[in-house]
Amino acid sequence: MTNKSTSVQDRSAFQDLSEDASPSLGDKISDTATQVKQKASDLGQKAADKIDNNRDAAATGLDKVASVLHDKAESLPGGEKVSSLAHATADKFSSTADYVRQHDVNRMMSDVETIVKNNPGPSLLVAAAIGFLVARAISSSND
Repeated sequence: MTNKSTSVQDRSAFQDLSEDASPSLGDKISDTATQVKQKASDLGQKAADKIDNNRDAAATGLDKVASVLHDKAESLPGGEKVSSLAHATADKFSSTADYVRQHDVNRMMSDVETIVKNNPGPSLLVAAAIGFLVARAISSSND
């Protein structure tokens, strides 16, 4: 009988220890998760602020590309079709520059989310193409 009562006491003591340890372990995990979320949020905010601070410079660069394309469109080989395509592309760059000037990062991200939700297939193709180009750029810079 003593072995049985000792075993019951041991189980009871173990349950008490595990019940005491569980909340503190859970609290530690919760605290760590909260800290990670806060750090990720802080990094995201810093990145957004940096992008917002450089929006005007990016827009100016896009306008310069548009201007060069318009200037060189007539002298490109390929005739009127190529010239027309160059002008249309320059107009797109100019429109993009205006968009970048007028919208902050949060609005741009919201617009991207909407586009991806409305066009999942093409969005995946674009993401794959960008991933491929980034991988090629990284691999060619390592050579």
